[in-house]
Amino acid sequence: MQMIRSALFVGQIYVAMLVLGIVFAPYAIFSRNGAYTACKTYCKWVFWTMGWMVGIKGEVRGEVPQGEVLIAAKHQSFLDIMLIFHALPAAKFIMKRELLYAPIIGIYAKRLGCVPVARGKRGAAIAKMVRDVEAGRANPGQLIIYSQGTRVAPGVKAAYKVGTAVLYEQLGQPCVPVATNVGVFWPRKGILRKPGTAIVEFLPVLPEGMTRDAFMTELEETVEARSDALMREGGFEPNGVH
Repeated sequence: MQMIRSALFVGQIYVAMLVLGIVFAPYAIFSRNGAYTACKTYCKWVFWTMGWMVGIKGEVRGEVPQGEVLIAAKHQSFLDIMLIFHALPAAKFIMKRELLYAPIIGIYAKRLGCVPVARGKRGAAIAKMVRDVEAGRANPGQLIIYSQGTRVAPGVKAAYKVGTAVLYEQLGQPCVPVATNVGVFWPRKGILRKPGTAIVEFLPVLPEGMTRDAFMTELEETVEARSDALMREGGFEPNGVH
């Protein structure tokens, strides 16, 4: 039964994305606020339907940043994107360039000021990312980067990429780490959604001016430790034992 409910839920959120994307398009094309309104309306719809359709409750913990900061988040599934975006006043993402060409998503990503990064050699990708961020400073807000570069399933270890430290140095802004356990309930792949409380947590600020090594060490240790604790709270043991 949960699989059937999950399949219906997944199907309707994509239909809702299409419908809301089209309805809000005239507003969003000419107004960045319109794009934010559209995306946050979609998030609210997903949060509401996931509660009664598949039994997932979303929760945001910690002090939500309001000013211009770098957000370095752990990424487990589409749900952490929505929870973080909805919580922040002016979020924009470092994102895969391919998504700019996706229907609906690409249009809104451009209007929000998201920064596309092409896959390829690491050095060239980082340099392009920094240039794009600098060019986008006219649109203030909270810039979100996923430090591991991709969705990482609960219990799986993946390296933190140096691009986060490069951005941290270039922007000269404090950094807010974000931990999560959403992958326990909404996995990176597959249809099944499991009931429970999916959490993203904004952690204490890392001040500007740290050395690269100190910053990366503190970021990884803080985010991984807190994410492991949140996953245990959700009934998943990060060493792979449920």
